[in-house]
Amino acid sequence: MTYQYPDAVLMVFCKAPIAGQVKTRLLTQVTPEQARQVHIELTERTLQWVTRNNLCPVQLWCTPSTDHAFFTALAQAYPVMLQQQQGPDLGERMHNAFCLALDNYSRALLIGCDCPSLTEQALEEALIALNQPQCCVLGPAEDGGYVLIGLNQPHHELFNHMPWGTALVLEHTYTRIEKNNIGCHLLKLQWDVDTPEDLARYRALKRSSNCVINRG
Repeated sequence: MTYQYPDAVLMVFCKAPIAGQVKTRLLTQVTPEQARQVHIELTERTLQWVTRNNLCPVQLWCTPSTDHAFFTALAQAYPVMLQQQQGPDLGERMHNAFCLALDNYSRALLIGCDCPSLTEQALEEALIALNQPQCCVLGPAEDGGYVLIGLNQPHHELFNHMPWGTALVLEHTYTRIEKNNIGCHLLKLQWDVDTPEDLARYRALKRSSNCVINRG
């Protein structure tokens, strides 16, 4: 397969779709099974668009195991390589993924599987920015976190003892970037699907997209 950026890799972090363990912040308004289905839909949507135009190789980083039937089916349906997340917390798993990826590629991007606002253009902007030495790319999220991080060399300090799941993640990350004299490129503000309000926004986006397609 021929890629536009063969020296880069996109890593998609994903949990196995186990009811009650995914999209738990939606459970105030939907059932565990409905939340599981949202997770599945968002994951498939993500893999569809990130593999569509052969931008760069794509890896699906799985937890708790690559052996789950969901991941096996995705690897058959999309041109992705399955990788096992390793580490006691999210930060260590992300850092370990970057270390492995940057052993084989000159630049790497990491995203989740629940950000409908991300586009291929944003990924390409991030990859181009990583041509700069000692650079970090961040896709800031409206909730104070980030939906994308890109690196061209490992930086453990960006992942160690981070208050994951809070509105302080982006602020703390940017402070550490400045402290360690790392170049930084910010993408435009993004949003992901965590809360019932996010889910309503996603469903409205889907309706709007379907209307545009139908009118076309």
